[in-house]
Amino acid sequence: MQHPVAIRTAARLRTIREQWGALLAAVETPSTSTVWPPAETRAFLNTGADEGALLVEDRAPLTLRQHPAPANLDALDAARFVERQVFNLADTLAAAVQHGTDDDPRRWAPLTLGARDARTAVGSRAHGLHWACVFVEARVLNEDTEPELLGDTLISAPFATLPEHLLHEAARVARACEQRVARIVAADTITGSRVLPAPCPSCGGVLVVRAAPADPPTVTCCTGERCEADTGRDAHGRRVWEWPACLPLLLPPAAPDVDTPQAA
Repeated sequence: MQHPVAIRTAARLRTIREQWGALLAAVETPSTSTVWPPAETRAFLNTGADEGALLVEDRAPLTLRQHPAPANLDALDAARFVERQVFNLADTLAAAVQHGTDDDPRRWAPLTLGARDARTAVGSRAHGLHWACVFVEARVLNEDTEPELLGDTLISAPFATLPEHLLHEAARVARACEQRVARIVAADTITGSRVLPAPCPSCGGVLVVRAAPADPPTVTCCTGERCEADTGRDAHGRRVWEWPACLPLLLPPAAPDVDTPQAA
């Protein structure tokens, strides 16, 4: 049975990966907009396959390239913070539990000081934040920690079980990074609470978004137990959308297609 801390940490790492495209888009989007994300960047927040999001995700890591004129310095600072924290965490976990051969694609290659080739010097960081999050998630969930068959030969496990103190360190880093992502992607809900302009998609009731400086936002339907929305309930029986499931409710409504004929 997985440790509860490991399950929560893995979920946070997945959220970081899923919202990374939106965060990179925010770097080039002026922060003067009254709502974030703007309609033109809405595609980055879709959970399904999206070619625009893939183009963003394929960019070089922020720590390996320059932004000569970022439009949103807060978003750039957040993205650099997340990359630095997750990359350093991957280095730490790899040094503690990684075994096996250098040609194993599951391995994390740390920074190599003095390397002549720039790509070799940065190691696995050259593959970007997504791979770093996947690597850390696998270590947190203790994947690949059993002996394996190579042909007819039983070989030792490529990774050792993650010690508990490193599990909690990974949890701390993942929580801090998720918070930084949430502050940019849901910039209008950093603290306090407010009523959303759109009603509950299930019962039409009032939706309230709440957030604290230390936590991502959540959305609650004020209808109470009578609401049958497909989500969890809080201690008072109200339907609650946790982060990141609440994100679609925080987005402004899509603008109508100018080519679509309007009803007379």
